[in-house]
Amino acid sequence: MSAIVEFDSVGLRYGTGAEVLRDLDFRLGRGGFYFLTGPSGAGKTSLLKLLYLAQRPTRGRIRLFDQELTGAARDALPAFRRRIGVVFQDFRLIRHLSAFDNVALPLRIAGRREEEIDGPVREMLAWVGLADRASARPPTLSGGEQQRVAIARAVISQPELLVADEPTGNVDAEMARRLLHLFTSLNRLGTTVVVATHDLGLIASTPGAEIIRLEHGALTDPTGTLRHPPGAPATVNRS
Repeated sequence: MSAIVEFDSVGLRYGTGAEVLRDLDFRLGRGGFYFLTGPSGAGKTSLLKLLYLAQRPTRGRIRLFDQELTGAARDALPAFRRRIGVVFQDFRLIRHLSAFDNVALPLRIAGRREEEIDGPVREMLAWVGLADRASARPPTLSGGEQQRVAIARAVISQPELLVADEPTGNVDAEMARRLLHLFTSLNRLGTTVVVATHDLGLIASTPGAEIIRLEHGALTDPTGTLRHPPGAPATVNRS
C-alpha cells in the first residue's frame, strides 16, 4: 500500500513555547482507516492541523499526496486542501448559510453545476437525519445537528483524505453508528480516514482500523508502529 501521508522527524511548537509534538515518524497508507487516540492534551488536534494543512511543522518533513509540502508556497496549499475533508471539533459552519448551502459549499468551490448539486446534498442530509432541516441555519440547530451538517459537508465531495476531530462527540449511540458507517463506506470507496476519538467502543466496532496513540506529544511506540484494536488483522504500516 503506497503512502498518502508521511511524517519524518516532525516537531511542532507554538511561538516560543515547548514542543507540543515531537519526533513524529509514521506513514499512512492510501485507503487506510486510522483512529488517533490519547489523553486530553496529548497533541491530537495539533496533529490533525498538520494533516489538513492548517499548521506547518516547526521542524521535520511532511509529504502528502506524494508531494513535499513542508516548504510549499502558501498559494499552492488551497489546491491540496480541496482534496481533504475536515470535520472540526467546533464545526465551523457558516452561520448565515442554510444547512443545505453549508453542505453544498465544497461542491460549489469545486465548480460543480447547480443541477449536479441538489440531489447529492439532499441525499447526504437525509443520511445524517437532517432531510427536514435543509433550510435551517446553524444558530437554529442543536449541537448534534450542527455536527451532522459539518460531517455531511466534509464527506460530500468524497475527499481523498478525511480528517475528523471527535466526530461523534455530540450525537447519540445510534447516530454515532450511522456516522461511522458513513465513514467506513467512504473508506471502501478509497478515501483514507483519520478519526480522533476517546470512544473505545467506536474503535472496537471498526475491525481492520489501525490506531495511532499519542502521549505528551509523541507516539507511544517509538518505532512509529500503528497498532490494531483487539481482533483486527495484523497488517501494520511502519515508518
